[in-house]
Amino acid sequence: MSATKQRITVIGSGNWGSAIARVCAQNAIKHPDFFEREVRMWVFEEDIDGKKLTDIINEKHENVKYLPGINIGENVVAIPDVREAVKGSNMLVFVLPHQFVYRVCESLKDVIPKENCRAISLIKGLDYKDNNLLIFSEEIEKILGIHCAALSGANIASEVAQEQFGESTIASRVPEDGLLFQRLFHTDYFDINVIADYRGLQVCGALKNIVALGAGICDGLEYGNNTKSAIIRRGLVEMRKFGKSFFGDVHTETFFESCGVADLITTCAGGRNRKVAAAFIKSGRPIEEIEKEMLNGQKLQGTTTSQEVNHFLSARNMTKDFPLMTAIYKVMYENAPPESIALDLRTHKFKD
Repeated sequence: MSATKQRITVIGSGNWGSAIARVCAQNAIKHPDFFEREVRMWVFEEDIDGKKLTDIINEKHENVKYLPGINIGENVVAIPDVREAVKGSNMLVFVLPHQFVYRVCESLKDVIPKENCRAISLIKGLDYKDNNLLIFSEEIEKILGIHCAALSGANIASEVAQEQFGESTIASRVPEDGLLFQRLFHTDYFDINVIADYRGLQVCGALKNIVALGAGICDGLEYGNNTKSAIIRRGLVEMRKFGKSFFGDVHTETFFESCGVADLITTCAGGRNRKVAAAFIKSGRPIEEIEKEMLNGQKLQGTTTSQEVNHFLSARNMTKDFPLMTAIYKVMYENAPPESIALDLRTHKFKD
């Protein structure tokens, strides 16, 4: 690791991006020998009551749209031009919707430092391309030519921003990078563990959102905790089976990290995928309408991932091997009766 101080840029400014920028800002001040004090945050510019969001953030130190009521730090600087935001930075934290990853990375290829630059992906999802599912940290690496670690865990953004204790997991193939990112993110209220299984970590982060839709369907039907617990347990079984079937050397231990079972429980209890799916079942309205109404312009990951995983499995004639994920997809997109999610649990034996 270079003795040069690290300059940090957070690429993305939704509720999770703003919460993690706050964590980075605190640790930039706490560890002045390692990090430059200023933490840049790329903000997709919007007008809020006639004023630019970046100006509001820089004046109030608050993202009034996506993380209202929270001071994210006087050393966080909002910048509307992503190329300007990363110029001179050697630690890039990607926290943006996955549909923007390729376009943003392509725009940065000639701007980032050629040496001593590293990235970390906080994007929870997989990318479906050419009938295959891709890992976002690997895609960032391919485009930018730098190592990219990943972070995922049981992390509801508002709770992290309020300094309620929680855990998260970093996965890095380069041990030195993993330890440096641990220093950037670890706090008394945000405990970080480092592992090497970056594929397993990101599979967990993507697939748990599908299972959370199933938990939301249960809530929409007003089923009890027994049924929801069955959804969660069998969802974890399918997550592990999926990772080991399609992503090589995925470790079983990863599913017992914060990025695995803890994130699954948290998302099924209080995450946005559960909430929106429950409202979808109760209202009978299109999922897109519910999403727009409840999420203030942000997008669900679970619905997109459910579609992509179903396409991936269908192409391999393997939907029957993952009955829970298949049942959730059919309820969300093929007008299957919501009750079928429980019926399918009764009629399938789950095998590893």
